[in-house]
This record gives sequence, structure tokens and C-alpha cells, in this order.
Amino acid sequence: MTSSALIGLSRHRIGVDGTGVTTLVAFHSCPLNCKYCLNPQALSPEGVWKRFSPEELFRAVDKDDLYFRATGGGVTFGGGEPLVSYKDILQFYNLCKKNGKKWKINIETSLNVSKIFVEAVENAVDHWIVDIKDMNPVIYRAYTGKNNELVKTNLQYLIKNNAKVTVRVPLIPRFNNEQDVEKSVLSLQEMGIRDIERFTYIIKEH
Repeated sequence: MTSSALIGLSRHRIGVDGTGVTTLVAFHSCPLNCKYCLNPQALSPEGVWKRFSPEELFRAVDKDDLYFRATGGGVTFGGGEPLVSYKDILQFYNLCKKNGKKWKINIETSLNVSKIFVEAVENAVDHWIVDIKDMNPVIYRAYTGKNNELVKTNLQYLIKNNAKVTVRVPLIPRFNNEQDVEKSVLSLQEMGIRDIERFTYIIKEH
């Protein structure tokens, strides 16, 4: 039996990762190595909180069915990088259909994965919430250790297919500045993105 490796499951979230009341399902594993990673346990073999079979995960989320139906909410897949676990997302989606659930399915992603992963779950996802880091490839690599070509390719694919996309553009202390953020925003607008959220990473000094 397959199982989903999670770093956490957070219920009764409001207004932070999708409309209505949501449950955040945070998957283990991520292709990036961000300098200010919020969930470093996603990168550690010892970071797995729990493992759920598809049916167990569905039952855990189904506890809040009443809240979802009353508020138009649902489940948000995050991580780590949830698209690495795209098969788990598809299994969950199929269980929703089988059980007549019309929950919203949101995904919080860096989009830095193979395009086939995006294509695989495209029809299952209602809302894509993309943490873009920075559109400048030099800044992106300095912060994540990776290039951002896949990010741009996947974003263009979603735009072309009229997906609902929100892009988050952070100001990252010591990595970019207000001018860099503005350049990223302009680049995203030129691509056709209209829903853009700006914010600043709060870094705790040690």
C-alpha cells in the first residue's frame, strides 16, 4: 500500500491559503535548498511527521467537510514541494470524486518541477498559489541553489491554460530589494499574471 509522507497537517485555516476554511496538508521533500527555509524538516529523512494511506488522508481531511461546504473551502497541498507527490494528490482527488466531495483543491508550490508533474494534476487543482522567490535567475539561484527555467515554463503553461494562479513575490533580506521585487512584478504582469501578492520574509536572527 502506498503512503503519503507528511511534515504536518493543519486544520481550520482561514484566509491564508485559499478561500474559506482550509486544511493544509504539508508533504515531505523539496527540490530546492532555500536559505531561509520555513520547513527544513521537509529536507531531512528524519523530518517525516506521519505517513497516511490515501484512504487515511481522505478520512483525516473529511473531518472538516461541514466547514468546507459552509465556506467554499477545502484542502491545500503544501510542503516541502507538493508536486513531487503528485501521485498522492491524484489519489486524493479521485477519492473526492468517488465520495461526491466538491472541496476546493489548492496547491502551494514553487513550480520548480518537471512540467509533466504540473500536467498530471492540472485538472485536479482549483487554485495555484506560487511562491516565485524572484524572477531574476541570478537572485533565484543564490537563494534556492537552483535555476528558475522550469518555474517560468510551468507558469507560462498555467497561464496558457487559463488556470487560476496567485503569485507571491517576496522581499528577501540580503538577497533582493524593492527594485528587484518591482522588476519581478512587472515581468509577471507581462506574462499575464494579475493576482500578485507582495510581502517581506521575516528573518529571525540567531
